Order: sequence, then C-alpha cells, then structure tokens
Amino acid sequence: MIRQISDRAKPGSISLGLGEPDLPTPEVIVREAVRVIQEEKSGYTLQAGIPALREKIAGDYPHMNLNLEQIIVTAGSQEALYLIMRTLVEEGDEVLLPNPGFIPYTMMTRMLGGRAVTYRLPAKDDFGFDLADFKSKLSARTKVVICISPSNPTGRVLTNDDLRGIAKAVEESGSGAFIISDEIYRELYYTAERPASLSEFYPRAIVVSGLSKSMRMTGWRIGWLAGDAEVIKAALVLHGYTVTCASSISQKAALAAWTDEAAAAREEYRAIFHRRRDHLLGLLRSELGLRCVTPEGAFYTMVDVSKFGDEMKVAEAGLEQGVVTIPAAAFGDESRGYLRISFCADEERLSEGVSRLSRALETLKH
Repeated sequence: MIRQISDRAKPGSISLGLGEPDLPTPEVIVREAVRVIQEEKSGYTLQAGIPALREKIAGDYPHMNLNLEQIIVTAGSQEALYLIMRTLVEEGDEVLLPNPGFIPYTMMTRMLGGRAVTYRLPAKDDFGFDLADFKSKLSARTKVVICISPSNPTGRVLTNDDLRGIAKAVEESGSGAFIISDEIYRELYYTAERPASLSEFYPRAIVVSGLSKSMRMTGWRIGWLAGDAEVIKAALVLHGYTVTCASSISQKAALAAWTDEAAAAREEYRAIFHRRRDHLLGLLRSELGLRCVTPEGAFYTMVDVSKFGDEMKVAEAGLEQGVVTIPAAAFGDESRGYLRISFCADEERLSEGVSRLSRALETLKH
C-alpha cells in the first residue's frame, strides 16, 4: 500500500510518506568512505563482517556479554530481520507480532510458512502497549515474538515496565520463544533517556538494528544481528549464501559512526527531528483540528482522519492536492481510520504539506 500511494505521486508533490531521513550522512563517515575507496582494497570481508566493526557493535550491548561470533553485520536491518526469521521460523510456527506493526513482519512470516498472531497496540490508547492482550495471545506454540521500540508506524516507545512485562509473560508462557527486538529507531528518541533494549530484560532476545536511521545511511546498507551463539551461527550460513558479506566500503566507513564527531551529529539530528515533530503536531492539531499521537521516537505520527471516511480515500485526496501520506491500515487493522505521516522534511515543507492536506480534507466535506 505504501508503494501504491508513493508511486502515484504527482511531480512536485511533498512526501510525508516514506520513512527515509532527508538529512545528510555525517561528514566524518563520508570522508572515511572516500579514504577507504582511494587507499584500501575493497574486496570481500569475513562473512560475519570486519572484526573491528563487530567489536563496536558489541560495545553497545555490554549487558549481553557478546563475543564476535554472536554478531553478524548485514546488508541493512531488513536482511538481519529476514535472516533471523528464516533461522527460527518453520512451517506452522506461531509468530507473535504487533498490530499495527512494520509490514515485513507479517509478510516474512507468511513466506516462511509460519502463522502470524497479533497483539494489539490499541488505537484508543494512542497505540500504547496492552500487556493483558499480549498475554492472551501467547501460547505453547509461540516460537518467536517481535517487538519494536521506538515503533514504526506509531513512534511509541516501550517503557521499562512494558519490557519487563513482555519478558515475564514470555517466560511464564513456557513456550521458550525467542524475542526479536527491532531497535532500528532506538537512537531517534525524544524522551529524557535513550529507550532501553529488550535484551536487558530477556536472555533469549535477538537484537536487530543498524545505522540507516540514526546515521542517515539508508543506502549504505549496514545493519546487524546479535544474540544467542547457536542461532547466530545458523543465521551466518544463510547470510553467506544470501549476500556473502555486507559492503566492505560501507563497513569500514561505518567505524566512524562511533567517533565523537558522529555522536555530535547524532545529537544534532535528533534535535532537528524533535523540532520538526513539535512543528508538525502543532499544525495538525491547531490548523486541522486532528487528533494525532505524540511520538516518543522515530519520525512518524499517527493521525486520526476517521471523521473524513476511509483512510485510503483521504490519502488519495491528498495525492490530488500534491501531498503523500500513508493509510495506516497498511500496518494492521488496529490503525484503520489513521494516516501515518512522516516528518522527514524541513519545517517549510511540513507547513506546505499540511496546507495541501487541509485542501484535500476540504474536498471530502462536500
């Protein structure tokens, strides 16, 4: 549905749809990539990735006590997600997924012959975590649980109490399930503290993450998979046959993501997105009178347009006025009646995008 909408955008449209940061990759990473291209051999690396990069990644999760064999550098976090799903899910296994949630979770489960079971993030509670519903969906057949924090599409963050509740519920279910913790947006947060990792609360957690969002490196394709040694060993076989290794140039340049200069860029980017978030929410609420979720992370907000009818019709009306938004039902039936709107645009474009959306909503009143 995302592509169906985005591919129909008119020339000159403002995109408030796709989740791709518009800011540049930090200069320190760009400089290092140029140096690597000019001065170093750009051949294959070890299948699991260069040791120096895996050491950096391990350092981000000190509580997991990771050795290098427990980490794979992947071609983005999406490959990491596919590898771990392909490793753990067999025909008929139940996979517990958030509703609403990232579209590939459901599609990958189907591709692998698994059975998707969803736990609700209730729209009436601004898509917050519902522990009682989560518990009710666990069973002895649950093989994998997927959590994402901050969330795509909602921008909501799982609190420490939420994470403890998830860990305890899975432990008490007796399923022995692995929990995949999708942390690709973890560095983009607007709370006082960086969101916790589920791996701090559950020993059978597998972390999926990468640099695409936090370092504006979507096209560089650097992600990772980290966790249980035997699981990662099996996933490494799949990784080798799928891509051989992640780009050697991207891997070597990615080492600069752990420098002080990159850390400063990350702080600056987070502050920019924080300002954009507040600007967008202010416009949606004051000028359009729409109810929208205040995201605690990522760069999306969920906007209630149910009073204007079907969300697809609202998105199509937006296309006619030159603004791209995403019908949130694409992410699960819990978010019917909502649009997912991204703030991967500067304040001027956000203002113009909201003006165009306002004109679109006017056409639906008649």
